[in-house]
Amino acid sequence: MKTSASTRSVTILDLAKMIDHSLLHPTMTDAQLRDGLALARRCECATACVKPYAVPLAADALSGSGVAVCAVAGFPHGNGHIGLKVAESERAIAEGATEIDVVVNIGKALGGDWAYVSAELKAVNVACAGVGALLKVIFENDYLSDDMIIRLCELCTEHKVAFVKTSTGYGFVKQAGGDYNYRGATDHHLRLMRRHSGPDVRLKAAGGVRTLDDLLRVRALGVTRIGATTTEAILTEAMRCGLPGPMPAGLARTEAPGTVAAPGY
Repeated sequence: MKTSASTRSVTILDLAKMIDHSLLHPTMTDAQLRDGLALARRCECATACVKPYAVPLAADALSGSGVAVCAVAGFPHGNGHIGLKVAESERAIAEGATEIDVVVNIGKALGGDWAYVSAELKAVNVACAGVGALLKVIFENDYLSDDMIIRLCELCTEHKVAFVKTSTGYGFVKQAGGDYNYRGATDHHLRLMRRHSGPDVRLKAAGGVRTLDDLLRVRALGVTRIGATTTEAILTEAMRCGLPGPMPAGLARTEAPGTVAAPGY
């Protein structure tokens, strides 16, 4: 890890509060979900990010911890009706979520139907902000041109969305060799999103942020929240590198043997 003045001033707890611990893999069982929620609680993350059906379980598991519940909507492909995304968000909030990560209608963005995209963003944000919940809009940058990303940033700024977010972590693109992969949160896209979003719109990086160096690098680019599955490994590395406290009270002060990441990005 390369140190700098900004790195030396950040605490381990500061880093923990940047992390939405991601519990979104389609194969995740309820037992794995409970383990992941316990980890998010122990590490004092900003949130645990869960699928809609899991919100009541997450709200119960995280009660009193200071770790919020984040639910996804229209996940992972963004293809639902606007009304369904609104309803999904409203139900998650009613069941205990205080943050919503919604996937934009990617096909509408690709087709240039910005009136539709704008109406969707406005409707979902009104549903969230009206009851004090934060909305993060997932762009799925792997599919989009820079001009499209810029337009989405402008619309999110216009509608006073809380966060713009790079990726779901599941936006796989067919490669030249026939396999599927994705880039996720690239430095280029993060700079682009920060430059073209208003000062009150925060930036979340998801997809490919897996190490302490990754986290510190995107933080330097203006990111204030990340989605991660390697949460405990990142914070353990921060301890090993001598970053100062305070640190999460539940995090061991020595390296945790056999730390395993949750499935996902």
